[in-house]
Amino acid sequence: MKYEISQETLKSEFVSQVEKRSHQSVKSCYQCGKCSAGCPICFAMDYTPNQIIRMIQIGIRDEVLSSKTIWLCASCETCSTRCPREVDLAAVMDALRRMAQEEKVKFKEKDVPLFNRIFLATIRRYGRLYEAGLIGSYNLKSGHFFKDILMSPKMFRKGKMNLLPKKTKNIKEIKKMFLKAKKIEEK
Repeated sequence: MKYEISQETLKSEFVSQVEKRSHQSVKSCYQCGKCSAGCPICFAMDYTPNQIIRMIQIGIRDEVLSSKTIWLCASCETCSTRCPREVDLAAVMDALRRMAQEEKVKFKEKDVPLFNRIFLATIRRYGRLYEAGLIGSYNLKSGHFFKDILMSPKMFRKGKMNLLPKKTKNIKEIKKMFLKAKKIEEK
């Protein structure tokens, strides 16, 4: 006897997985669009934030996990603040990124996950963003060796970028946060 899983079961499993990992009620979204209207980088996404939520609701797993939207989300929480149903969309996007990484999804924007990893490593190490280190590491690891290189002198002159990193005073607290997040992620 052959056991087959129905499409409805697969759809509801995806919704359940996202809700469990994000600790958010994705089903409660009624598509008002306030999240997308407030998103500062919505213009660069392939799907708007509310479209991602709707795609989760109807179980379009592969499209969601391979979208560039989940990687472009800056987790600024503008969407979460604006949501009348109190869905923390930034937490949902974070859960989707973790799911995509675990499932080794082929990304449309291959450099976005790389940038994400380097960005977080910089924060973990210094407790704040070290732009020169971020740009240098990204350019080396992505193979875009001279990308935006002409912007560096302007940024240095305007005081927007430092040659040497500055560590935050509470670096131990930052490291504790990353350890706590890792423990939560492993659950």
